[in-house]
Amino acid sequence: MSIGNSPEDERPFRDESQEARPSVGRALQQARIEARLTVDDVSSATRVRIAIVRAIEADDFAPCGGDVYARGHIRTLARAVHLDPEPLIAQYDAEHGGRPAPTPAAPLFEAERIRPERRGPNWTAAMVAAIVVVIGFVGFTAFKGGGSSGDAKAQAAEGATPTPRESAAPTPKKATPAAPTGEPSDSAIAAAPQDKVTVQVSAPNGRSWISAKDHNGRMLYDGLLKKGESKTFQDSTKINLILGDAGAIELYVNGKKIEDTFRQGAVERLTYTKGDPVAG
Repeated sequence: MSIGNSPEDERPFRDESQEARPSVGRALQQARIEARLTVDDVSSATRVRIAIVRAIEADDFAPCGGDVYARGHIRTLARAVHLDPEPLIAQYDAEHGGRPAPTPAAPLFEAERIRPERRGPNWTAAMVAAIVVVIGFVGFTAFKGGGSSGDAKAQAAEGATPTPRESAAPTPKKATPAAPTGEPSDSAIAAAPQDKVTVQVSAPNGRSWISAKDHNGRMLYDGLLKKGESKTFQDSTKINLILGDAGAIELYVNGKKIEDTFRQGAVERLTYTKGDPVAG
């Protein structure tokens, strides 16, 4: 007979809560089924491709294209099937090494070399030059007027009567400098040509990862757009966009603002052509 606990009693208890908790993809799939939604229904509601929805439900996040897009897709799908996305995001981060690292600056600089922004004219220098011209003209007019007054006094002292033509000399008119016609545009939107599609992406509400391609699939920009920054893209046929956090973005297409209300954290895939905006 042995005294004390048996070896079986000394084994550590299993964490049944961890084993019972479903994976991120399984949780999304169960919630979709309980909501009586098909994969096609979820894809139509979220604009996430069917193949990506199926891959995520199978816990395969490689088709998402990176942690930033994967987290955005998880948040979008969770809201579509009436789940709180934050626990799923935290579970994904714990299983994949934490939140994504900040984007290196190299892709941003490379995109700038590919697609440099147009700079507006230097209105400050133009205003200073206009003020200098006006001051010089006023000083010249005052000097000339003072000389004419002295000549008239000398003629009166000598008893000469000035003729009406001499006394009624026309007064030079002051040249009024042309006022600036409003704040210059910092992008190509103000002069968007009719034969091209022009898209301006701004981030007034926060930062967002964006990707832009032309109609040939050539990458125009792929990087992090910081708060307060904007980018302008132009192509002869169409512009394809991916917005990592669409809620932080404002879009202007062919000179008109897109009024879609994108949700915070939602990943949006958009395509615009020369005829847009027809529908937001």
